[in-house]
Amino acid sequence: MADTGKTAYKRVMLKISGEALMGNTAFGLHPPTVQRIAKEVKTVHDMGVEICMVIGGGNIFRGLQGSAQGMERTTADYMGMLATVMNALAMQSALEELNIHTRVISAITMNEVAEPYIRRRAVRHLEKKRVCIFAAGTGNPYFTTDTAATLRANEMNCEAIFKGTKVDGVYDKDPAKHADAKRYDRVSYDEVLQKHLGVMDASAIALARDNHLPIVVFSLDEPGGFRGILAGTGTSTVVHD
Repeated sequence: MADTGKTAYKRVMLKISGEALMGNTAFGLHPPTVQRIAKEVKTVHDMGVEICMVIGGGNIFRGLQGSAQGMERTTADYMGMLATVMNALAMQSALEELNIHTRVISAITMNEVAEPYIRRRAVRHLEKKRVCIFAAGTGNPYFTTDTAATLRANEMNCEAIFKGTKVDGVYDKDPAKHADAKRYDRVSYDEVLQKHLGVMDASAIALARDNHLPIVVFSLDEPGGFRGILAGTGTSTVVHD
């Protein structure tokens, strides 16, 4: 249990997309949106929960799209990794404005702006109640930030991955397009893979399944949603064994 006794989780991974930082803009970062998400993280940090984060880079550059437009895939993926570092630094700045000690830890060495990934050091930061933002994916092309989040969550011994999205859980089809879309309260990893439910990419789901790591899908757009789910209220879908 966390120190406050208000949540069943002591250490969690929050995975959000780069697009979540765009707000209503078409590209890049929307500072008020970054600040709003940072405040959501603070409410959970104040509960005594240790927090890891992975933020995608799709608001700045997405490697797969660059590759589709004729760019060499490996180069495009490295550019996408650099985009995640930019997002991580923006979130670090917003969190530190709220007096939360935060470390950006990059899988690609760039000592002037981020720490290199050293597992034991990262664990120590968490034990000291610092938020750790893992940037640059796994440091390898062909792997998404979903996979990076699942990998780091396992390495950090997180008890769950919280996937912040625009909807309040996992649906059998897009609820924005289909009024009869059905929301799952709980769904298995295998069902997510078989039905292509789009929670995370297949590699991330398989890695979570093999290590019995639950994935909690919730709406990041709902004020208080992150804290609410941890406190046992609110709406979400749990992907589990």
